[in-house]
Amino acid sequence: MLDDKDRIFTNLYGDESWDLAASRRRGVWEGTKDLLAMDQDAIVDQIKESGLRGRGGAGFPTGLKWSFMPKESDGRPSYLVVNADESEPGTCKDREIMRNDPHRLLEGCLVAGYSMRASAAFIYIRGEFVAEARVLQAAIEEAYDAGLIGRNACGSGYDFDIILHRGAGAYICGEETALIESLEGKKGQPRLKPPFPAAVGAYGCPSTVNNVESIAVAPEILKRGATWFAGLGRPNNTGTKLFCVSGHVNTPCNVEEEMGIPLKELIEKHCGGVRGGWDNLLAVIPGGSSVPLIPKAICDEVLMDFDSLKEVQSGLGTAAVIVMDKSTDVVEAIANLSHFYMHESCGQCTPCREGTGWMYRVMTRMVKGKASIAEIDKLHDVTKQVEGHTICALGDAAAWPIQGLIRHFRPVLEQRILDYRKQAA
Repeated sequence: MLDDKDRIFTNLYGDESWDLAASRRRGVWEGTKDLLAMDQDAIVDQIKESGLRGRGGAGFPTGLKWSFMPKESDGRPSYLVVNADESEPGTCKDREIMRNDPHRLLEGCLVAGYSMRASAAFIYIRGEFVAEARVLQAAIEEAYDAGLIGRNACGSGYDFDIILHRGAGAYICGEETALIESLEGKKGQPRLKPPFPAAVGAYGCPSTVNNVESIAVAPEILKRGATWFAGLGRPNNTGTKLFCVSGHVNTPCNVEEEMGIPLKELIEKHCGGVRGGWDNLLAVIPGGSSVPLIPKAICDEVLMDFDSLKEVQSGLGTAAVIVMDKSTDVVEAIANLSHFYMHESCGQCTPCREGTGWMYRVMTRMVKGKASIAEIDKLHDVTKQVEGHTICALGDAAAWPIQGLIRHFRPVLEQRILDYRKQAA
């Protein structure tokens, strides 16, 4: 279990005020000017050494991502873009940071922006986050008034602006290039890569898109040292992580824990256990709706980090843990997710546009058992034709829940089909 002294998000539950005065009492904006006196490449190296991997789902090394930004300007400004869209079903961590600890995010924007020689940060917030946007905008104004951002930020001689941009609630805008398109006032559709955002991003300028949590932890890593952060968790899966646990647990919650905590320990220590006891567990979606579910047999032992979950053919994703007990109709649950991905597909890529609708229609029949046994393999085959054949990962996200269902609960599908045939006979 994570020691309190190692927690980064000390106001996750809003026990204290979010405002500047309270944030400063918690150590936010402390020594920020000293961080801005560091060499930019040294900051990037510290983030690399810490082992921080992106907290938005993909788990790409954060320091490496920052290092792609140009060191010499060709006349274009550089930008940091913060992905606060948080539309992944089951995920509710970034909104707590913005609601209860917004200054930690703003300090992170300044430090990260400085390290990549950016002149401004755009925070792209999900349209439904009305209260969070108000708090964040008020915090930005407080930071400007206190001279922490804007011209001569923190008295460092560095000029840095932060602009809050409200999205309109499209799931696809959580993909970094679709987010940039939307930020520019265009339809939120992913771009082909290359060029990558570090070369041509927001408004045609070099840009880096990072998740809220990834940016918010950066100043604390620099203040306490990369070794401290790297000492938490497991190799290649270091540091602390916010976990959102929902579904059939006694006390659903958001909690900051050490990376690599056993899933069973996470649920039993922080969530009061599975409803009806651990033996009543059916399956868990461990990283938001787009990663394959895992059955109880795997949940018994699996660790909550990128590599451990990849080994069991799932993923950490956003670390949104959705718990399903034995009362769950697992086929209907996955069909519900199929509907979500069909609805949220931007329609740009044919495999996704056509495939998500096809998969949903088959899944609705599978819920009733109104299908043939051979269609299970056909359904799996279609998921493979969608997966990896689209510009962005939404096609993968639509395919993986169904693949997980077939991998672990094929007998349930087969039995339902046989039962339907008996009733129809």
